[in-house]
Amino acid sequence: MKKVLIIMLFLFQTSLSSIHADTQKPRNVIFMVMDGTNSDVVTLARWYKGSPLSLDSILVGGVQTYSLRSGITDSAAAATAMAVGKKTNEDMIGMIPFLDKNHGFVARPTVNILEAAKMKGLATGLISTSPIQHATPAAFSAHSASRNDYDDIAEQQVYQGINVVLGGGKIALLPKNPDLNQLPQQPIGIGSILPQYRKDGENLIQTIKQKGYHYIESKEQLKHISGTKVWGSFANEDIAYEIDRQKLAPNQPSLAEMTKKAIELLAKQKQGFFLFVEGSKIDWAAHKNDPIGMISEVLAFDAAVKEALRFAKNDKNTLLIAVTDHGNSGLTMGNDDTRHSYFKTPVQNFVNPLKKAKYSLAGAISQLNTDHTNIKQVAKSYGLDPLSKQDFNRLKKAKDIEEEMVTQLAKRAHLGFTTRGHTGEDVFLYAYGPSKPVGLINNTEIPKIIAEFLNVPSFNKLNHSLFVNANEYYKNLGYETKIDLTTKENPIFIAKKGETTITYPANKNIKVYNENVVELKGITIFNGSNFWISLD
Repeated sequence: MKKVLIIMLFLFQTSLSSIHADTQKPRNVIFMVMDGTNSDVVTLARWYKGSPLSLDSILVGGVQTYSLRSGITDSAAAATAMAVGKKTNEDMIGMIPFLDKNHGFVARPTVNILEAAKMKGLATGLISTSPIQHATPAAFSAHSASRNDYDDIAEQQVYQGINVVLGGGKIALLPKNPDLNQLPQQPIGIGSILPQYRKDGENLIQTIKQKGYHYIESKEQLKHISGTKVWGSFANEDIAYEIDRQKLAPNQPSLAEMTKKAIELLAKQKQGFFLFVEGSKIDWAAHKNDPIGMISEVLAFDAAVKEALRFAKNDKNTLLIAVTDHGNSGLTMGNDDTRHSYFKTPVQNFVNPLKKAKYSLAGAISQLNTDHTNIKQVAKSYGLDPLSKQDFNRLKKAKDIEEEMVTQLAKRAHLGFTTRGHTGEDVFLYAYGPSKPVGLINNTEIPKIIAEFLNVPSFNKLNHSLFVNANEYYKNLGYETKIDLTTKENPIFIAKKGETTITYPANKNIKVYNENVVELKGITIFNGSNFWISLD
């Protein structure tokens, strides 16, 4: 009996040790977000696929998503909470409200988990199927009072020193009147998310190359790239929905391909890494109530999770976390038509109408003629086949063809939608590896769990060195200070004392000491009233 107990104790201790990180090996974190995804979408995607998702095997709990002042968050506030560990208001990117004695409540930058990992010496990566400057990836790589300040966000990302950046958003890197030959064709997408050029006139693609990045624009280039610094811009704005990509944008990589390559590149750097991955366009499709786009992107995200999980299982010192930032659309399997028949409605009744679609809503609409003479063919490509005379007439008369198409498809598939906006429910938490979180947690706990696993410096300590009020700091040292807004797109902080002049351009990681350029550890942020600088 004693021998049995000893054996059982040994096995128990061995089992416990397997869930802790190996202190001798570099630690890695892969943090993945599927934007705007409610639980019914995941269920529907599983039925559509016809087999379990990779996510299913690592389901461990739930996440609360509310923002600082609303029960329903936007992506900026949600991503900021998951990046910095503090609740904030809508639209704020990597910033929190702060009471300034001279200006009232203003937005103050605060350190995010990617910056903390970088300060620890880890390699870092950022991936998104949206423009890389969009709210969620922005919150992990930039600081702005408004998620719509794409020019500032793009510039900060370029000067942030991230090792691997892959996604869309090429337009935000280019100056006014760029050579149009530089812009790859954008066959589909929702369009006009980003401004058509940089107002400050800077060509950030040139800057990216000058900083030593391998700059690439195609799936084929991604396949063969190597090196420690890679920047991939694969679309003017967003990367195509997965269901459309191979047919309409074959030169763009999938989210799984970007994830696999980023892991491969980052894993070669021996110090460990932090990689952020966003499947962005579930949210975009949900805003349109497009179930095809939503399912397409859930499955694309799941394929990326499969790549991350494969690496984590082999490495055994990688923490993988996957979450949704918030719900969207209130999609339900079942609608008013199934009120009295739900108990005898087979899965095929939900899935089969959806499987007729060959394109997402965006992909189908991209093929619509200006005179709408091919509307039947477009409707068929979206699964509306056969098309009754009544349905056809509704499409022809519709003021909003997209809305009519999704309404007809939802009715055929017995799906319900409550909104075209976000929803406030708790969402699923998926995790694998040492120190993984379990149970119901708040989204603000996620960066703290990651920071503890990576053993990075405390956020409070980093805030005191990376984001210092420039005016207060230099006035205490006897300098005269001013903010130069001569070129409003490029604000500059100036401190002068005697023969010494120190300047800090906003959104860059440099200061100019008289005529000497000094590279800083962090990015200089201007919030409209104050400059926040990094101390070198």
